[in-house]
Amino acid sequence: MTPADTGASTTVGAAASVSASAPVPDSRMAPGGPGYRRMSFALFLAGVATFALLYSTQALLPLVSDDFAVTAGDASWTVAAATGGLAVFVLPMSALSERFGRRTVMTASLAVAVTVGLLVPFAPSLPALVALRAVQGAALAGLPASATAYLAEEVTPRALVTAIGLFVAGNSVGGMSGRVITGWVAQEWGWRVAVGVIGVVAVACAVAFRLLLPAPKHFKAGSLRPRVLARTVRDHLADPLLRRLYAIGALFMTVFGGVYTVIGYRLTEAPFSLPQGVVGSIFLVYLVGTVSASTAGRLVGRLGRRGALYLAGGTTAAGLLLSLAPTLPLVLLGLVLITAGFFAGHAVASSAVSKTATRGRAQASALYQSAYYIGSSAGSTVGAVAFHSAGWAGTVGVGVLAVLGVVALTVAGTLAARTERRPAAA
Repeated sequence: MTPADTGASTTVGAAASVSASAPVPDSRMAPGGPGYRRMSFALFLAGVATFALLYSTQALLPLVSDDFAVTAGDASWTVAAATGGLAVFVLPMSALSERFGRRTVMTASLAVAVTVGLLVPFAPSLPALVALRAVQGAALAGLPASATAYLAEEVTPRALVTAIGLFVAGNSVGGMSGRVITGWVAQEWGWRVAVGVIGVVAVACAVAFRLLLPAPKHFKAGSLRPRVLARTVRDHLADPLLRRLYAIGALFMTVFGGVYTVIGYRLTEAPFSLPQGVVGSIFLVYLVGTVSASTAGRLVGRLGRRGALYLAGGTTAAGLLLSLAPTLPLVLLGLVLITAGFFAGHAVASSAVSKTATRGRAQASALYQSAYYIGSSAGSTVGAVAFHSAGWAGTVGVGVLAVLGVVALTVAGTLAARTERRPAAA
């Protein structure tokens, strides 16, 4: 009897055909799926610890200046050294994460950073404090690039922008809570006790992070050979889209670093003359950043990547100009706009890097983070120098120039997309 008579061969063949054509289920995490909430909360806590430690002295700079009898520019190095250390070491740490795993490197980085954080209150001089902060920043370098690479590997592409936005939101909460806590604690017991409290909070976040973060399922170990790393970095830097995204991240952070390094000096001086605790509470404005970062995915969905960057840049510029007003409510509104624009722009640019890089994602993210924190160091230092020379208007001028750079790069991306017909260009 032929196969046509029995139908057996035809049935088996059809079943095989259906099996072969059936889509393979995506085992990566997605909202509502197993492990997603634990992962989100773990990385949220990592973001809290990272920013709380990284900027633990920023709200306290006037007190540091008084304690060591130094200028605002000198005291700003306690911030610039930490962000500079991160910028320098983020690429080597990303290479270690390619070899030893994202979770391992993030855990080790937090462990070292919180240990140094507990030593910072005992710094006997400004140079010693700056040195400890540089080591702390270098240790924290293992977090940002590894976290975004972990998300790119373990989360579905559709949920990636939202997941990275939540990590960035953790950064904003860490930056806010660190500054608010240090402001009020320092008002009563001094800046040393304040940074010690932040160190203890960071220890708790680090322990919870390690207990909650799911083990990676899609990580594939890479090579530590310098030649391979150099080729990967060269390929990323050869991509014009990635270069624009790196520059955009650096420029956004130049604005943010300058504004929040100097704002404490402005608000403790006339005509505001606010006490340290109240100045620390100003950083509750970071809650706006938490919202704008976590909604970046929806913003990109409605406006596209470039449209979202234009909106973020315009919002930041409006906030800078508004902050020039001599009344406190308008200054606060300006800070709200600056913060919302910055965090939205950062979330959009950093997620775009993770989507654009098809290999060597940790290195691609590391280059973004390096540029980002170079911008922070530059903004902290240049913003403080501009404030010393020309007051708040000088700091705002630096920020406006940086925003114009963001707009120019986004326009360049728009023109390149029209020419090359590349929809993903930024």
